[in-house]
Amino acid sequence: MPHPVKNSYCFHRTHIPDRNSALYCKSCSFKQIGPHSACFRKKTCHPLTNLIANRSYTCEGLGLTEIPGKLPFTTKELDFSFNLLYSLQHSMFGKLTDLVYLDLTRCQINWVYDGAFESNLHLEAIVLTGNNLLFLAYTAFKGPRFLKHLDLTQTGLTSLKFIPMQGLDNLETLLLGNNYIQSLELPPQFPTRNLRYLDFQMNIIQRISATDIMLLKQTKNLTLNLMGNSVMHIEPRTFMSIFFYSLDFGSCADVSVILEGLQDAKTVILRLGTFLDTHALPIGPAMLQGICNISVDYLTLQYRTFEQLCSDTFQCLTKLQKLDLTHTSLAELPTGLLEMEALTELNLSENKFECLCKIMSSAFPHLTHLYIRENRKSLDLGSGCLESLSKLQHLDLSRSLIESLGCCGKEFRGLSSLQHLNLSYNNQLLLDGKAFSDCTNLKVLDLSFTSIFTNASQGPFSNLRCLQSLNLSFSGFDPNFKHFLQGLESLIVLSMNGNYFESGTIPNDNLFQQAPNLEVLSLSSCKLLTIQAKAFFALRKLKHVDLSLNNLITFSSGAFPNLKNIYLNFANNNISIIPRDMLSNLSGQSVINLSYNPLECTCSNIGLLTWYKQNIDKIEDSEETVCSKPKSLAGAKLFSVNLFCGYSTSRVILFSFVVAAVIVVTFILIVKFLKRKYEHI
Repeated sequence: MPHPVKNSYCFHRTHIPDRNSALYCKSCSFKQIGPHSACFRKKTCHPLTNLIANRSYTCEGLGLTEIPGKLPFTTKELDFSFNLLYSLQHSMFGKLTDLVYLDLTRCQINWVYDGAFESNLHLEAIVLTGNNLLFLAYTAFKGPRFLKHLDLTQTGLTSLKFIPMQGLDNLETLLLGNNYIQSLELPPQFPTRNLRYLDFQMNIIQRISATDIMLLKQTKNLTLNLMGNSVMHIEPRTFMSIFFYSLDFGSCADVSVILEGLQDAKTVILRLGTFLDTHALPIGPAMLQGICNISVDYLTLQYRTFEQLCSDTFQCLTKLQKLDLTHTSLAELPTGLLEMEALTELNLSENKFECLCKIMSSAFPHLTHLYIRENRKSLDLGSGCLESLSKLQHLDLSRSLIESLGCCGKEFRGLSSLQHLNLSYNNQLLLDGKAFSDCTNLKVLDLSFTSIFTNASQGPFSNLRCLQSLNLSFSGFDPNFKHFLQGLESLIVLSMNGNYFESGTIPNDNLFQQAPNLEVLSLSSCKLLTIQAKAFFALRKLKHVDLSLNNLITFSSGAFPNLKNIYLNFANNNISIIPRDMLSNLSGQSVINLSYNPLECTCSNIGLLTWYKQNIDKIEDSEETVCSKPKSLAGAKLFSVNLFCGYSTSRVILFSFVVAAVIVVTFILIVKFLKRKYEHI
C-alpha cells in the first residue's frame, strides 16, 4: 500500500536516535552562480513539473542578515538556510508573492511576529528546522491559503499550545521531532482535516491518554511517529476507532505497554523495533498477545530480542501480511508454529540461522518474499528446506556466508514460482548440471561477488528460458567456457565485471553467442587488451555496453553490428588515437564515453578531434575527456582544442613559387656554366 503523504517537497523522515540530531530536509540540488544578488540559481531534482528557469534560488550559508532585494518576484522556491535572521517581521517576504517553498533551516530565528508570511498566499511549505523559537505570534502562520507542510523540528518546543493554529487548516505534514514535548494533548483548533503525517519522534512523551488524541479520530490514513519517546503508559483503548496508515513506537522499552494501549486500533504498519545497543525488554511468550485485538498488516520488530522463544510467542501474528524480524538474534523459529496463511513477506535478515530449514518455512505457505540477508553465521542451504513455498517469487540470501559444493537443484526444490534470486556476496557455489532445475520461471539471478564454479559440460543455466537479468560480476567464473550461457535466449541484461578472458582477448567465437537477445552488457574491470573484429556480431539488439576500466588501446566500434542508438563506455582505458572511420557509423541517439583515456591531441588524431566537435551531443563526461599529448595541451578538454593540420592555399602558392624560382635560377646557372665552358673550345 503506497504511503499517503504527497512527497512533493522532499519531506521525509530520518530515524535519528540522538537528541542533538534533527530531521533534515533539503531539496536535492546543485548551485550555479546566478544573475541575482548574492544568491545562486538552483536546479532542483524533486518531483516538480514544468519548472521555469530563474524561479528556484538558494542562498544557503552565505551569512546574510536580510532577504536580498534583487530576488525576482517570480521566485517560487527559496533555500535561505544557514543564514542570520534572528526574527521574522511582518510581511518579511512580501515581495516574493509567488513563493511556494521556503527553507529557513538554522537561521538563528528566535521571534516570529504577526503576519510574517501574510503576503505569501501561495506558500505551501515552511521549514524552520534548528531554530530556537522563543516566540510565535498568534497569526505567525496566517496568510498562506494552502500551507501543507510545516517543519518545526528541533526548535525547542515544550508544548503544542505554543504553536499558533491560525492558517494551519490545510496542513498535511507537521514535523515536531527532536523537541522537549511532554504531552500529546492536542489543542482544540488542531488541524485534522487533511493531516497525513504527524511526527513527534525524539521527544520526552511518557504518558498518553484517550483525551489527548481525541481529535485524531477525525483523521484517516494518518502516519503518527512516536519513535524515540520513553512511553511508559498508554490508557487502554486510547487509539480505538482511529485508522492509521503507520504507527511508530520504535525504541519504546516495553512492547506490552504499547500493545495494551493499541487495543481495537487499526493500522496498516506498526513499528515496534528499536535501535542497536538501546536498552529494551526482551519479548517474552506473552508480550505479543495484545496484537490479537489490533488490526495490523505489517509488523516490524527490528533489533528486539526474544526470551524463551516458543510457538505461543507468535500465536497472535497469524493475520499479518508482512513481518520484519531483522537483527533479532534468532537462530531458529520454534516448531509447532500456527500457519500464518496471510503472510506474504518475511524478513529474517541479520540473524544467526545455521541452516535454512530452521526457519520452519512450512508455517508460511503463501509467502512470496523472503529475505535472509547478512546472516551472522554460515548458512547451510540444506535440502528442500523451502519446498513448501510454492508461491515464493523473491528470495534474497545475499551476504550470508553460503558455501555449497553441489548447488542448487535440491536446495531450491519446489520453487517453481521463483522469479528473483539473490545469492551475491557469499563464499562459493559449485553449480551442478542444470543448477536451478525447479526454478524455470526465474527472471533475475544475482551471483555477483560469489565464487562460481561448474563441473557441467553444458551451461548450468540451460533450463532458465525466462531469465532476463544475470549478474556474474567478480564471481571468478571462466568466461572462456563457451557454453556457460547456454539456454539463455531471453537474457537481456548481463553483467560480467571483474572476470578475466584468456590473454585479455574477447574472441569472435565467444560465450555471448548463446544469448543473442542481449541489450545490456557490462564488461568493466576485466583486464581486456583486445576485442576481435566480430566479437559481438551475434548481438544484434545490443544497446548499452560498458567496457570501462580495462586496458584497451583500440576503440573497437567495428566489433558491434549495430551502431545506431547504442551507448559505448570506453572510459579508463589506454586509447590514444581513434581513426574517424571508427566513429562515423555512430548514428541516431548513440553516446560514447572516452573519459580518462590518454588521448593524443595531434594531427595524427585529427579525425577524432574533428568528429568530436561536430558530435558533442554524442559525448558523455566531456569535462573529463582531455588531452594527454602533447605536453603543451595536457589536461585540455577535447572540445576546446583547435589544431591547424596541413597547409593553407596561400602557403601552397608561396611554396610553389619558391620551388619554381629555385628551378629557374638553377637552370640559368647551368646554362651560364655551360656557355662559359664551351667559349674556350
